[in-house]
Formats: sequence, structure tokens, C-alpha cells
Amino acid sequence: MTADWEPETDDIKAMRSENGGSDLRAFLRTQIATGRARRTPPPASAPRLPAGRRPGAWPPGTRPPGPAPSTGTHAQWQQALHDYREHLRHRMARDDDTAQETP
Repeated sequence: MTADWEPETDDIKAMRSENGGSDLRAFLRTQIATGRARRTPPPASAPRLPAGRRPGAWPPGTRPPGPAPSTGTHAQWQQALHDYREHLRHRMARDDDTAQETP
């Protein structure tokens, strides 16, 4: 890698002797910073979110759904099954009676 300006040996000696060597330190720091800036890609910015959206929040005026409704206890299921079977028995008996009456 070549810099825009390569100092000569005499220039380096002069920088070292002036201001107690602080000129040479400053020059070298700028050279290092320039080299790092050339090889380091700029950080990628985060993708923009749609306007008006708060991340992780429900839209204003809404709320998350509540718990699922209860499907009933075992005893309730047994009672419903018993009622349904009784309903079918009465219906089948009624259908049998109407079938016998029709000639």
C-alpha cells in the first residue's frame, strides 16, 4: 500500500527532532488511521422498520388473545354423550313407529 506522500529519511529525522518526536508520532498515527479506514468496510446499518410500528408490541387498541375456552370436564362429556344416545334411541323408535304405520 502506498501513501499519498512517502516521507524521505531526512523528513523523518526532522520530525523526530521537532517537538520531542510528537510530530513523528502524530504523522504515524494518521498513516495508521488512513490505512485502517481503507481496509475496514463501513458498518452495515440495520434495516428500517415500517413507520408507526413498535417492535414486539400489539397494535394500539388490541390485545393478545386470551386463553382457549374450556372444553368441559369428563363428567360433562359423559352426560352429553348419554343425552345424545337417548336422543338417537327416541328418534329411531319414532322412525320405526312411523314406518310401521305406513302401508
